[in-house]
Amino acid sequence: MVDAAPADVLLAWFTWPAEGQPAPDLPALAAAGVHAVYRAVDGSDARAYARPGADAQAIAQLLPGAVLLRLQSLMQRDGASAEADAPFHYVVATDVVPEHEADFNAWYETEHAPGLAAVPGTVHAARYRSSDAERGSLPRYHACYDLQSPDGLTSAPWLAVRATDWSSRVRPQFRNTHRTMYRRVAGLRSTS
Repeated sequence: MVDAAPADVLLAWFTWPAEGQPAPDLPALAAAGVHAVYRAVDGSDARAYARPGADAQAIAQLLPGAVLLRLQSLMQRDGASAEADAPFHYVVATDVVPEHEADFNAWYETEHAPGLAAVPGTVHAARYRSSDAERGSLPRYHACYDLQSPDGLTSAPWLAVRATDWSSRVRPQFRNTHRTMYRRVAGLRSTS
């Protein structure tokens, strides 16, 4: 697989409205530059993605309470199932102990993300780093995997990539980690 051209994004991280409350206005979000919206399979966590240059002010008004983060692309890679539809979006958002950051990034770039991209059912893999100093308590790194099915996370090839010696050394250095499986919200097409 060949890395695709880097694509920085604007992430709106927000809480999906409670039952009985109006859902986000998808046509208005699309008009503001949002190209993908995902809602957590379990819980109310949600993410909307837009390219830099999107109307951040309009997005903020359309998604009250959302935290907007500028994410710098670190990697874009087509997955083993690059031509398939990807209704699921798995995200590992994390910080890392500072003295282990170089090892963490080397592991993601050379072993972990390419290995998970090569798993059947993975359509696309991407890594981002938040460039917002004022991000508060939100994690700095975001690894995103567009998947055909959430079952891919329990497949033997996926688990084998997670079970390497290097993975066992790096993972204990994670801090402030959020692992979430999302489903694409109908009405907008994923290109993240």
